[in-house]
Amino acid sequence: MKRGLGCQTIDHVLSRRHFLAGTAVAGFGAVSLGGFSGPVLADTLKGDEKRILQVYLQGGVSQLESWDPKPGTEYGGPFQTIPTSVPGIHICELLPHTARHMHLLSLVRSINLKTDDHHQGRLFMEKGRRGEGNYPYVGSVVAKYLSPEDSALPRYVHISTRGLEDDTAAFLDARYAQMKLEGVVAPNNLSRPRQLSEEQFARRSHFRAQLNQQFTSDRRKALIDSYDASFRQAAQLMSQRDLFEKQSEKELDRYGRHEFGRYCLLARTLLEEGSTCVKVTHHGYDTHAENFNFHVEQLDEFDKPFATLLADVADRGMLESTLVMVYSEFGRTPKINRNYGRDHWGSAWSIALGGCGIQPGAVIGATNAKGTEVIDREVDGGHLFHTYLQALGIDSTANHDIPGRQIPIGDPAVESIKELLA
Repeated sequence: MKRGLGCQTIDHVLSRRHFLAGTAVAGFGAVSLGGFSGPVLADTLKGDEKRILQVYLQGGVSQLESWDPKPGTEYGGPFQTIPTSVPGIHICELLPHTARHMHLLSLVRSINLKTDDHHQGRLFMEKGRRGEGNYPYVGSVVAKYLSPEDSALPRYVHISTRGLEDDTAAFLDARYAQMKLEGVVAPNNLSRPRQLSEEQFARRSHFRAQLNQQFTSDRRKALIDSYDASFRQAAQLMSQRDLFEKQSEKELDRYGRHEFGRYCLLARTLLEEGSTCVKVTHHGYDTHAENFNFHVEQLDEFDKPFATLLADVADRGMLESTLVMVYSEFGRTPKINRNYGRDHWGSAWSIALGGCGIQPGAVIGATNAKGTEVIDREVDGGHLFHTYLQALGIDSTANHDIPGRQIPIGDPAVESIKELLA
């Protein structure tokens, strides 16, 4: 069967990896994977602290091969839909594990960013503002307003082995900027210098604190607090080095031994131990060529680890206080190009949300039959930004707590997706 792919057949398009069709979802009664019993956490989570888990599919995952498939249409591609754990909601057959947990998620199928640029799309989705304005990322905002002052771990952690070295905190101080982890490897210099005993190290830290008191006498307190916090956080992280020790073989069997599986397992650990925002990036979705082959590979790698992480967060009693985001900087074009790829498309695409403050099992908005335009409840990065924060109990219509400055937290020109909020 041919569908807009020139003289090539679907068999050719799928030649890179054999894909078994008919992965229909069954057995929705089991919420978790791998027989995990789901113990509730005890001491590591304090009270009702809220947190955010961001899963960023860098490059632009295709909405047609994930959250908004259009099988049998001109641009639908070769894949079919499968039912999910929510009656009436179908997603692409490339996501069978996630489909079993759809009752924990909701979909927004009507995003229009009005840009097809990677950089601009990413900024819009992170800052909730269009363009290059100096505004903080959602992770930094959440870190500022939700992190406890005595946090033993960095407030905003990004697990990725590639670039994206952004100024995430903007005018918020450095305590709320992301700390990037190069995969599951412990940061450099995390151990106490071998030549120093614990007593010597403590004496050195005390001496530094005394010097700080003198240093602060004629300088702005905000700058000193930011500077001092970095030392305190480094010392706290040194005491948590065991987080980066060898991961459990049993858990790796559940999550997967590839990079993304290891990242998801580390993300769960960091959330359990008190990080307020944990972001995991899965790279490789910029599929200008061989879109279908690449999505078979990419989503096969994404699906089980993400579903396992989502189920574990739920089983541990954390989902009600953890906002889960699965997002990109844009989607992919409905039209299939001559290289069997899909190009950049910010005009009509989708993301998944779940957990804290989000109505589960909902679908917001719609695209037309071919997926070429939004026909119901169009939203953009600004609406989503307000929605994320309000789901977490942050008043996104207020101003940032910056002395002498009035800077709205969210874009005042738009508002949250109220029907998505629990």
